[in-house]
Amino acid sequence: MKNVLEFLEQASQKYFTKIAFTDENNEISYGQCMENAQKVGTALLSLQSHRQPIAVMMDKNVESLTAFFGVIYSGNFYVVIDAMMPNDRIQTIFETLNPVALICQSQYKEKAKALHHQVFVYEQMIQTDIDFIHLKEIRKQMIDTDPLYALFTSGSTGVPKGAVLSHRNVINYASWFHDTFDIQEDTQFGSQTPFYFSMSVSDVFSTIIAGATLHILPKKLFSFPVKLIEYMNEKHVNTIYWVPSALGIIANMKVLDYVKLNDIQKVLFAGEVMPTKHLNYWKKHYPDIMYANLFGPTETTDICTYYIVDREFSDDEVLPIGKACQNCDIFLLDENNHEITDDKEGELCVRGSFLALGYYNNPQKTKEVFVQNPLNQAYPEIIYRTGDLVKYNERGELIYITRKDFQIKHMGYRIELGEIEAAVYALSKIQSCAVIYDELEDKIILIYTGKITDTEIMSGISNKIPQYMYPNKIIKMKAMPLNQNGKIDRKWLKNHYHEEEK
Repeated sequence: MKNVLEFLEQASQKYFTKIAFTDENNEISYGQCMENAQKVGTALLSLQSHRQPIAVMMDKNVESLTAFFGVIYSGNFYVVIDAMMPNDRIQTIFETLNPVALICQSQYKEKAKALHHQVFVYEQMIQTDIDFIHLKEIRKQMIDTDPLYALFTSGSTGVPKGAVLSHRNVINYASWFHDTFDIQEDTQFGSQTPFYFSMSVSDVFSTIIAGATLHILPKKLFSFPVKLIEYMNEKHVNTIYWVPSALGIIANMKVLDYVKLNDIQKVLFAGEVMPTKHLNYWKKHYPDIMYANLFGPTETTDICTYYIVDREFSDDEVLPIGKACQNCDIFLLDENNHEITDDKEGELCVRGSFLALGYYNNPQKTKEVFVQNPLNQAYPEIIYRTGDLVKYNERGELIYITRKDFQIKHMGYRIELGEIEAAVYALSKIQSCAVIYDELEDKIILIYTGKITDTEIMSGISNKIPQYMYPNKIIKMKAMPLNQNGKIDRKWLKNHYHEEEK
């Protein structure tokens, strides 16, 4: 197999009328999804481009999934753009990406036209007659190392980075996910994560491999968890792969004490540290189902290690991140690039077919983390340095410790604190600022000097960064502490910011 469209086509052949995807307003069969994707692909033939980025700015719905597949049919790769993202950030992404076109729904047509000169409206694209001959010619030229999509994650300099993933990456990764978690044609996925988040790759592509059904859960229902569970019961959802904070909403509000998930069989989670007390709440109500802790960055397609929960944990114990996925090798390096095999902590490094091609139009950042394997001097072999510090426990399971740099996991998103600082520094009245992260409280703290109010800061950054990056606390200081190098002393700030609040 060399192309993910083969998964969709095989499923369409076998389950033509079966529902592949649903959202609160719509549903689409495998056959209809493939046909609409081919129409979208045909509409894009006018671009006469191959292996180029095409941005898709649509809501998280059935149509957006069809648009992604349509871009692939055209021989190009898709880039998911959140329609709610500030225009400034989209333009920053576009400066790096330079997409050949932008696909949108009709409701975003004006916004799209302000962002790009070549706009395709989805509703019009699916009126196109399919050009099977040209689509077949394009397919012949495609190979498994061609890019499939790029996902933009937060960047330390304030510029987002676009990890480019190939067909081979997703074929290997999604096949592992499908086999390991036994995704079958009767699997009913409840999809929580946005399509611009790498976790969505797992449930979308394992769904089409198995001929399963994926239900897009309405985001608003996560504020009304009883209604969320009622919706999931209505759709017979039996498998979920969520960020821990979404599972935590259910646990903190003790929702399962009042309403039951009738069909649930598998609860998978990733994206941030899973509080064991939340897991134990779920286990108390559903002791006999599968739970798994998955771990990995966008640069390894989604995941590189996993742990299927096989024993009891007390509320204050840390869940392991387990072992390497099949056909994915991991190892730990110390600061001198020597391998760690005992219980000391080291940087998690990954090699194998899950590794992204690198960052789009960003050779410098690519070179920093996609490097020659220091344990192999004999032939070229690229590994990915995750920047995550981990260690082995006495059972030989990996335990996550922290990030090496300023990058954090907050509310399931990977965030570079530098991007928030860049947005704040752009405000004219700001003199200096630092953003730190309080792991214990899971709070982003902005500390600044300057003649500006908290309200003005929040108003000023609202069109520069997405909401999940907003500071949870803002502290004003008369002067910033500096270290011996004349840099802002972040360590001091982290240790003393509670005093500065008073």
